[in-house]
Amino acid sequence: MRTRALIVILLATQIAAHARKCIVGPQATRTIKEALALTADCDTVVVKSGHYREGTITLERSVVLLGEGWPIIDGEGAGEVVVVKAPHVTITGFVVRGTAISNLNDNAAIKCISVTDVTIRNNRVEDSFFGIYLSSVDRARVEGNQVIGDPATDENSRANGIHLWKCANVTITGNRVEHHRDGIYLEFVTDSHITRDTTAFNMRYGLHFMFSHRDSYTHNLFHDNGAGVAVMFTHDVVMTDNRFLRNCGASAYGLLLKEINDSRIERNIFADNTVGILMDGCNRAAVHANRFSNNGWAVRLFANSTDAVCESDTVSGKTSDVTTNGDLVLSLLKRNYWDRYRGYDLDRDGHGDVPYRPFGLFALVTERMPYAMVLSRSLMVQLLDESERLLPSLTPKSLEDLSPLMRPPHG
Repeated sequence: MRTRALIVILLATQIAAHARKCIVGPQATRTIKEALALTADCDTVVVKSGHYREGTITLERSVVLLGEGWPIIDGEGAGEVVVVKAPHVTITGFVVRGTAISNLNDNAAIKCISVTDVTIRNNRVEDSFFGIYLSSVDRARVEGNQVIGDPATDENSRANGIHLWKCANVTITGNRVEHHRDGIYLEFVTDSHITRDTTAFNMRYGLHFMFSHRDSYTHNLFHDNGAGVAVMFTHDVVMTDNRFLRNCGASAYGLLLKEINDSRIERNIFADNTVGILMDGCNRAAVHANRFSNNGWAVRLFANSTDAVCESDTVSGKTSDVTTNGDLVLSLLKRNYWDRYRGYDLDRDGHGDVPYRPFGLFALVTERMPYAMVLSRSLMVQLLDESERLLPSLTPKSLEDLSPLMRPPHG
């Protein structure tokens, strides 16, 4: 094995030693397409600052396409702009814009098709239908890009900012995506990581993924989207240290978990969302050490979810703590902090001596008659909830925290 590794390193060194640079710029006679036609594998095409209108540019060799001074590659609304069809390609330092808008074709500013080992780094993608599109790609890195759509366009004229289909081992990190349909979209994507990205002002979801297993998203910011994040039909997903802010609307939420198994949701912040977390058919979820602040509902835990455990979370400043849509709840609340808890701690062990039932009577009413929410601030609602707390009879007994915390577990 060591001999084989040494041979690979030696071959790579020899190839790098013979790699060439090809310069494209306003003073040069060649175009980007002409430069690419002259290159061999491992060459670098350096594109100087300027405005390049060459239709669809296709990369069919393993090259580095390097922009200096933010050169603009403009598709002028004719179709795709840059298409990658070779492995080991790097694209960095460009402004890419001007795809065609189509209901039939997935036109993208940068599209990679059936390749491996691709890097798309530090580019600005503007005025495009799809921004960065990866299809059947293995081992890719999408890093530090700004993918900004047009806020004036309608939903039919927008597609997804960063779109992955049938990919594996992809890292999406440090990008900013705004004013698209979905900020980041993943379908049939495995063993990938989304980290330190910001998605905002997207029409539908900040992040949306389906049928995508063994993935993680950490340290991301999702704010002011139609809805924050939707995770659907997925198993083995890790969601930690993210912020879900101001995702508001009639059907909005910070995080939707629908038909997922074996997830870990830890150390996230949910603030000013219509719903913090909506759990629908969510099995074996560990919801731990999250902070919920000023959401309409902190958690909507549907009765078809099983073995979910909400532990060491902080819930404060909201209309409702927890709501459900059934009488039998097969999930567990334990050792959480609830700012509405009015119990006592006589033995001073930090836990309340009486259970807390976060599902109030008014939450039960609004779950069955949503329009009753207009009464949420009325005195009658407070009296109903207080009477149910003292003499519980209608809300499910299985939905209670037996040892609520007297103080928040986090600062």
